[in-house]
Amino acid sequence: MLLIVADTLRVDHVYGDGARTPAIDALAREGLSFDRAFPEAMPTVPARNSILAGRRMFPFRGWRDRPGLLAKPGWAPIPDVENLFTSLLRRANYWTAYITDNPFLGFAGPYGPLRWSFDEFARKAGQIGGASGPVAREALERWLHPATSDRRTTRRLRRFIANADYADDEKRSFAAGVFGAAMEALDRARRRQPFLLVVDTYQPHEPWTPPGQYLELNGYPVDVGAEPAMPRYGRVENWLESDEAEPVLERMRALYTAELSMTDRWLGLLMERLRDHRLERNTVVVLVSDHGFQFGERGWTGKISVALHPELIQVPLVVVDPRGRRAGERTSYFASTHDLGPTILAMADVRRAPTMSGVDLSRLFEGRSPPPRGYAYGGYSNSHFLRSERWAYMSDNRLENPQLFDLNHDPGELTNVAARHPDVVAELADTVLRQAGDPLPFYES
Repeated sequence: MLLIVADTLRVDHVYGDGARTPAIDALAREGLSFDRAFPEAMPTVPARNSILAGRRMFPFRGWRDRPGLLAKPGWAPIPDVENLFTSLLRRANYWTAYITDNPFLGFAGPYGPLRWSFDEFARKAGQIGGASGPVAREALERWLHPATSDRRTTRRLRRFIANADYADDEKRSFAAGVFGAAMEALDRARRRQPFLLVVDTYQPHEPWTPPGQYLELNGYPVDVGAEPAMPRYGRVENWLESDEAEPVLERMRALYTAELSMTDRWLGLLMERLRDHRLERNTVVVLVSDHGFQFGERGWTGKISVALHPELIQVPLVVVDPRGRRAGERTSYFASTHDLGPTILAMADVRRAPTMSGVDLSRLFEGRSPPPRGYAYGGYSNSHFLRSERWAYMSDNRLENPQLFDLNHDPGELTNVAARHPDVVAELADTVLRQAGDPLPFYES
């Protein structure tokens, strides 16, 4: 079993032509791609909790701030580590390993029990590590755009570059570190079959400081002056002047695209190692992400919990069956992150934990259908969403600021029609409350 979790993958850049990703394209040719996969909990930590536990994390009841994690709803460790799909596989005599540069799962104190639950847990120094060495002024100026040169962003970018200044040498990148360690783990895993290897890379999470060849690969110029490597989260109008907005946003897309292509290259080297060991015909491979990113769509940049549109909440999900079943096919089933644990366990013929609420997506390989799902729903911080064939609905958890978009007439989700369809808003809100439990928690900042 090989599970690859890549942070911040925009579905249009992975499934579409937004970025050159030959390794991921090859996985899609070999596996079944899910066109409607939505994390039921976001962002980074809640999504990974959902993946590992195989059950819904949203709504984030009983949440409290923990040391080493962000003070945001849902950022909390999983209490029942023994019921994670990874722990169940280990008890079923799988050798289990987790390789990551995720600064929270890898280093935060509350995630110690998770790290101890694997035969091998390798944590690589990552973006938010403790490097404090000098950073050349030219390097900082190269990646710090004047619109984002506040003290906090400057400090974050300086630490990022101190941890890995890979703009001229991708072997120093975080992706190279994670996938390189994963290749070494795979060398050990082949002698300890059956195995589960989880490879959790924080790239292409921002900041983006890609080597120039990946900009060129995607048709972008290399040197355009000070780069917006670390964008702000919020309304575009609040940090960019109207005449500079489009050029800066376009350059953000270019940097992200190049960073994704670089990450894809290292993923591809891991897949080559899998084939070198002749493991591709008996290894299930799964690729998933935790969320996307907004590049100015509807006036937002970053990850905005009140703007739960596809650019942020839809993710790529590919499951490769080693027998080649449904290779290169696509499905429109509403899949979610909490389905992965039950799916992997079913493909390993290991019984799921009673706590798991996700469905077994591997039924699709057997000509059977998973339980009917007419919609996807989930939450991010103090907000939630529901998406059906016809409607895209979102609101804060107090139900005070609903947004509704008619996908039949407005696929771009530009016109909020909540005021015109209060009955639909009430019905969809009721559905979320019925599924998640009423009332939904709301935490004051």
